[in-house]
Amino acid sequence: MLADPAAVRLARDAAQEEAGSEHVGAHVGLLAEDETSVTHFFEAEHAGYRGWQWAVTVAYAGEGSPVSVSEAVLLPGNDALVAPQWVPWNERVRAGDLGVGDLLPASPDDPRLAPGYVESEDPAVEEVALEVGLGRVRVLSREGVLDAAERWHGGDFGPRSEMARSAPAACGTCGFYLRIAGALGSAFGVCGNELTPADGHVVHVEYGCGAHSEVEVEGGSAVPVADVVYDDALLEVEVNEPAAKATDEVVAEAADGAAGEGDTPGAVDGVERVSDADGAAGAADASGVSDASGVSAGTTAR
Repeated sequence: MLADPAAVRLARDAAQEEAGSEHVGAHVGLLAEDETSVTHFFEAEHAGYRGWQWAVTVAYAGEGSPVSVSEAVLLPGNDALVAPQWVPWNERVRAGDLGVGDLLPASPDDPRLAPGYVESEDPAVEEVALEVGLGRVRVLSREGVLDAAERWHGGDFGPRSEMARSAPAACGTCGFYLRIAGALGSAFGVCGNELTPADGHVVHVEYGCGAHSEVEVEGGSAVPVADVVYDDALLEVEVNEPAAKATDEVVAEAADGAAGEGDTPGAVDGVERVSDADGAAGAADASGVSDASGVSAGTTAR
């Protein structure tokens, strides 16, 4: 009875009454709520409600009673365009959203904070509270300290940042590193170098940058230069000729020099002939002496 055509028409009429002038689409299904009630679904053709459906619940009170409409509502379907789930304002705020003049109070049950009369597990905080005789209303809890340390460690000034990986040394050995007091001082400090992007920020002890106080830069050109540079455009090439050819040239040069010293081009030949004549004259003189000696010796003997 609750699913017969009469019940469907009754549900459509109720949906159309709710929709007003908007047309109610086709019947797309039904859902049995219990033994006495069924919900019928119709496509909603209302502008801006794509995927939504009219849901009309009809009920039957028992034998002798007519089928009646319990409720008619507009509900989103499986592929309906809906607004994102509502998030409280204090959970929507993200780092960097706080502007000048904005107020952002902490919730009373913020797990990052603990009452001031409870030990903060930070000796420096306890020492200050003891000296002044009173403490802050709330201080960082252990969860708050660990949350801050994890956030700073993974931030832009942590040991895994791009700047830290290319640094020549870590902040822990830098003269500009200002170690903070308390439990976090073993891992974090504040940068005091105005020339770095980390100036005034909390930095990890293993963070680093190129402005380390002990960094040294070698003087000279930043471009490596070789000790000897050959310029191919001005390179002079000398060809070594064979030794025999060089000897012939030396002899020819000597002959040319001797020729230049004589009166005639044949001076060299003249020198050679004179030398030959002197040799012959010397030989003749020697023969004459021998002959004269021989004659004299012969005469004496007779």
